Amino acid sequence: MKLRLPKFIPREMLLMALDNVRAHKFRSSLTVLGIVIGVMVAIVIASILTGMRGNIVKMVEEYGSNNIYVFHLTTGPMLHERDQSERTRKPLTPEDAEAIAAQAPAVEDIALEAPNIGGGGSGFDDTISVDGKTYRRGNTRAVTHNMADIGNASLSEGRFISEQDDLNRRSVMVIGVNAASALFPDKTGGIVGTRVKMGGYSWEIIGVLAKRKSTFFGENEEDNAVFVPFRTGQQVAPGRKYVLFVARARTGQLTEAMTQIEEILRARRAVKFDAPNNFDVKTADAFVTQFDSIFGMVGVIAIAISSVGLMVGGIGVMNIMLVSVTERTQEIGVRKAIGARRRDIVHQFLFEAMTLTMLGGVIGVVLAVAISQIVMFFIPELPAAIPAWAVISGLVVSIGVGLVFGVWPAMKASRLDPIACLRYE
Repeated sequence: MKLRLPKFIPREMLLMALDNVRAHKFRSSLTVLGIVIGVMVAIVIASILTGMRGNIVKMVEEYGSNNIYVFHLTTGPMLHERDQSERTRKPLTPEDAEAIAAQAPAVEDIALEAPNIGGGGSGFDDTISVDGKTYRRGNTRAVTHNMADIGNASLSEGRFISEQDDLNRRSVMVIGVNAASALFPDKTGGIVGTRVKMGGYSWEIIGVLAKRKSTFFGENEEDNAVFVPFRTGQQVAPGRKYVLFVARARTGQLTEAMTQIEEILRARRAVKFDAPNNFDVKTADAFVTQFDSIFGMVGVIAIAISSVGLMVGGIGVMNIMLVSVTERTQEIGVRKAIGARRRDIVHQFLFEAMTLTMLGGVIGVVLAVAISQIVMFFIPELPAAIPAWAVISGLVVSIGVGLVFGVWPAMKASRLDPIACLRYE
């Protein structure tokens, strides 16, 4: 009666595979090194990108998820330079904002901002000085009184710009936390009422912005901001003509508000019906989408880098399995002689290859978690939230590498002649 080996069950195969790994610890470690590096790189980068995206979403939502940003140039992060046709666009005007407020029923409120009035050849020096200390990083913006309400800004001290400040063109300012700490390093309060110099004018500090809860690498754009009344900014920097609108849509009418704003501005700017907008209209979701495109490119680069490691690891696994086939030729002959089928041999060697790469994947995941925790410990501003999908994908891909690169050695082992195997020395 012909003897047959019992059909291998996964537990038995796993134990055999682990025994083989333990028997060749050093060789196995070198073999899966590429797998470890590939999985580790992919998960670490995925964790950092996921954490950064989460922070960006929180920042955008903190400014107002119902807000619409309108500018004559493309806003948000860009991967390429503006073309000449965009550079020649005429800026928006306060009259455009008045038309939107009057003709767009879905728009609840609209604020104006002249960004960076100290730049762009305006001739206005926005360096702030007081008591021998200076602050040159100020992104000085001229804003209307409702900007704090629309942008959900809060103050740690004093008040925001009022409508009377704007109408009377008063020389007052509200500064960010970085400006406050640079100009008044020894003060934790009592800054309001202090007079400083900026652009040859004397200004009164009427408020200090509170630090936002959501930050990007530990900072928010408002940390370095200096707000002055809109009309005051136009007076001291007449050469700076750029105006940004921040409109707040009524609840549930964000799409309608965007459509109405586009229609009004296209009519006022005489845009032909078949021509694209010569201005930019974006919502909070659009900014997140822009960041996603950048993160996507970084992710593709990370996948390319990790793929190299996985490829090297896969080739190493295939090589070590071919060596294993040679070393275990007599064992294969004995198994075949007592009834093992070709598919049993194939399954055995495939399972060993997959077990080897799975161990590499597990080690890669453990190292990725450890590196992410170390990064967050030493650089708290750099988020590193490890997503479950990245861990699962890393393990699945590592097992898949073993399956793909283990096919040839497994097929070679299954095709060996049992008589020749028994004679092999």
